[in-house]
Order: sequence, then structure tokens, then C-alpha cells
Amino acid sequence: MNSGAHMDELDQKIINALATDSSTSVSRLARRFKVARSTVQARLEKMESNGTIAGYTIKLGKAVTARRIRATVLIETVPREVTAVVARLKAIPEVEMVATSTGRVDLIAQIACGSTEDIDETLDRIADLAGVQDIDSMIHLSTKFDRSV
Repeated sequence: MNSGAHMDELDQKIINALATDSSTSVSRLARRFKVARSTVQARLEKMESNGTIAGYTIKLGKAVTARRIRATVLIETVPREVTAVVARLKAIPEVEMVATSTGRVDLIAQIACGSTEDIDETLDRIADLAGVQDIDSMIHLSTKFDRSV
């Protein structure tokens, strides 16, 4: 949110409702908060234009995510190539997340694929990227808990 933007109680309620279910309709939000549909629409447009809301998304249900195999990939890059490697990783749809790191590796990526064969192919694609010096991967066996969902 821009520093000049102000959120009141209704804005916060709308944000919280959409954070829980981003597919909630404007009409449903209006009924829930006992305001006009046009009021909710105007608030959403304001929050979209000032950057408070950057987009809407879906969360995949357990039936879909259970079929995904995830791996963490530790990536060592050629010196001064981190930014270029991140841009190349962004173009690989199986790469869900990339973070910079301290220590012996420069980047940590999380990938998700439908099979171990797809994981193997994705790891090969990452290893072959210009600027990647070495990778190490760890396949996730089971998730004990996940606070991000």
C-alpha cells in the first residue's frame, strides 16, 4: 500500500474477506457488510489503483496439491549472475518460489511437478541455465505442517 493511502474499517473487512476467499463476489461482499454494491466496487478499484490489492489468485485444494511432488533446489551461481538466473528461473513454470540465501548457495528454489520424471527434467533445465554453476536438490517426502496455506 502506498504511504499516502488510508484504509478504514470497511477496507480492512474487504481485504480480510478476499484474503480468505479471493473469489467472493462484489455482491456478496456488499450484502455481508451491509453497504451498496457500488461502494464495495469503488473501494476495490481504489485499493487496486493505490497498490493495496496487487491481484487476485486461487489456492489449489488438497486433491490437486496432493498430486504434486515438491523439491527444494539449492543453486550456486556464477559471480554477479544472480539477477539473470532469477529471471531465467521465473520463465520455468514448475518453479514456485525463489529466494536469495547466505552461505554456500546463492539461491533457494522450490519446484512442484506431477511426477519424479518431471522433477528430473526440471532439475536438468535449471542446471543447464546460463549462470548456474551447481545445484543440489532435495525432494519433499511428506509435509508435516505448512503455515503458508
